[in-house]
Amino acid sequence: MTTAPIDPGADAVRICRELIRIDSSNYGDDSGPGEREVAEKVVELLTEVGYDPTYVESRPRRGTVLLRIPGQDPTRPALVVHGHTDVVPAQASDWKMDPFGGDEMDGMIWGRGAVDMKDMDAMILAVLRDMRRTGWQPARDLVVAFFADEEAGGKLGASWVVDNHPEWFEGATEAISEVGGFSIELDGRRTYLLQTAEKGIAWLRLVADGTAGHGSQVNVDNAVTRLAEAVARIGRHRFDTTLGPTVTAFLRGVADLLGKRFDAEDPASIEDLVASLGPMSKFVGSTTADYANPTQLDAGYKANVVPGQASAAVDVRFLPGHEEDVLATVRELAGEGVRVEDIHRDIALEVPFSGDLVDAMVASLDAEDPGAQVLPYMLSGGTDNKSLARLGITGYGFAPLRLPPELDFAGMFHGVDERVPVESVEFGVRVLRRFLQTC
Repeated sequence: MTTAPIDPGADAVRICRELIRIDSSNYGDDSGPGEREVAEKVVELLTEVGYDPTYVESRPRRGTVLLRIPGQDPTRPALVVHGHTDVVPAQASDWKMDPFGGDEMDGMIWGRGAVDMKDMDAMILAVLRDMRRTGWQPARDLVVAFFADEEAGGKLGASWVVDNHPEWFEGATEAISEVGGFSIELDGRRTYLLQTAEKGIAWLRLVADGTAGHGSQVNVDNAVTRLAEAVARIGRHRFDTTLGPTVTAFLRGVADLLGKRFDAEDPASIEDLVASLGPMSKFVGSTTADYANPTQLDAGYKANVVPGQASAAVDVRFLPGHEEDVLATVRELAGEGVRVEDIHRDIALEVPFSGDLVDAMVASLDAEDPGAQVLPYMLSGGTDNKSLARLGITGYGFAPLRLPPELDFAGMFHGVDERVPVESVEFGVRVLRRFLQTC
């Protein structure tokens, strides 16, 4: 009896829905379910077709899956293909659909992780399963990783693996992962954004000390007041517009496609181009300057007690080469009597929009969507490519998706009602399969 061939696109859609149904919420403090269950599902899907993946844990239930696949040319440097299996939490009452239901409705897969990034995890798995079933080999060795803890900075995932198991990446020089390869429309022309840069991260804690006392008494050494003033100064501060090579190339490409003026020295020209991007302006606008956003406050335990200490968290995102200057500015804005402490810090990245790997990505997109444009762009957030960079691995964002122009894709990341079109996942599988055969 002949078994009907399995369509890898349909396989990816099914896998994506199954992965979403496994709650792998990462609260950043080990209080969540961890990644073990979803990692075990990944292992099951790989072993089912004959692979022998490895599962490692940095802490109980904080698991990562690793696999090495021989390529056609073992003399070439290996390529790392990686995703993460954790997701940010979701409040079910805010959603139209169960965030962990993995439901399909109106041609969309709904649920937490649908775009960040269980869709890409599913695409990778579907292509690897097709590879094994049909007997084709990638162009070169692949190191495949499904990391834990990306949503909390990767300390228990990619960073831990790099520190404790660097041998897995021996001979690897390049990597692909999220967040790039997706399409937007510019004046009716579909354009794919290939991620070649990402801002650096500095999650900081501001700590103000003062004199504790009764709320009814005069207190000129109030920690809450001192902290509030520091938070307000930082939150209102606007850093100067600065365009690096990636953002300059992106905006110049946008200007050419739209027939608009671009002047890197004119903020009005830059603002006009960013505004023309619609929902993508959220991503792109924040890559034209450094930013510092207060995100958390903590002080006191009773309304009539002045606390002796107050603290706040600030999310700082800096451009490549700006880390020390930006942190010096934040410290100055915090002012006297407010300490600035690190919660988590990681590097900014910027890599060339050129070379054989980039050519292979562009060619794979063009083969499935002829005539589409491809531009480099900078991600305002961060990815696990930061950890791999410590091993000298050059990382790109390439999770290919052809998207309908009306979809607010940027708003799907960590947003309510996160969803991805079924057709986009199927398209991504075709592009990824072609890319891995030729890269």
